[in-house]
Amino acid sequence: MRKRTVALIIVASILIVAVAGVYWFGRSLFHEPSAQGVDSVIGEVGGTRVVGVFAHPDDEQTVNGLFTRAKTHDDAYTYMVTATRGEAGTQVPVVARQKDLGAVRMAESLKNSFNMGVDGHEVWDYPDGGVPQSEEEELVERVADVLRQQKPDVVVAFWPESGATGHKDHMETGRITELAILEVAEDDAAYKGPEHIVYTISPTKALTMFGGKAGAFVAENQPAPTHSMPAEVGKKHEGWAIHASQENYMQETYILPTWLIYALWDNEFYYVRDLAEDPLR
Repeated sequence: MRKRTVALIIVASILIVAVAGVYWFGRSLFHEPSAQGVDSVIGEVGGTRVVGVFAHPDDEQTVNGLFTRAKTHDDAYTYMVTATRGEAGTQVPVVARQKDLGAVRMAESLKNSFNMGVDGHEVWDYPDGGVPQSEEEELVERVADVLRQQKPDVVVAFWPESGATGHKDHMETGRITELAILEVAEDDAAYKGPEHIVYTISPTKALTMFGGKAGAFVAENQPAPTHSMPAEVGKKHEGWAIHASQENYMQETYILPTWLIYALWDNEFYYVRDLAEDPLR
């Protein structure tokens, strides 16, 4: 009896060590050694007014922790722009008529940003998948007008060369945002644009292992993040429940179940650009 007990203890210990090893290996895929850990990126740079510019409904999920903590930790004013209604997306699961998907996803995005504490949110109607073909001058001017109206000291955007996922809408939205910041800087007005741009960065090792060709492209074309912060995992789970038409997106894209992904990926990563030290032009 004693031998059997000892054997069971040994087997259980081996299993615990094996599970722990797998867990820590998984966490290492979502670790970025270049990133300085902070409680809040917005608090770290002293931001008080924050504007995020994104391409699709559910893009705000990538910055859920940043915007949530900007409000709860830093009492910052926050605002979002989403350039498309996401009407060309694939429903996972199917929750609505496809012809109504744009309206459904717009509502999901507005509800999710409200859940994050965002003060204001505009959803535009540029074609989903067609942002690069849209009129550049008009897009730049619309983003610039938002900046003039909201006067952010921090803008959150996609890195133009990678777009966090390799989506061309993301990349173009990032490029347009930079052009709008340059335009505002040239205005004959007191407000000269933000002091910082904060780019959302995807975890390189996990992208390389699970992201296929798109993941490899992003990993090769994004900078090493300068900062990491808690991802507010609970809010991310709430966000995917709110985005009912995209609730299974993470699992469909990255194979692993959403709960496991966020058990490993519990930080958000950002590249912070101080425009006084590193201007766009």
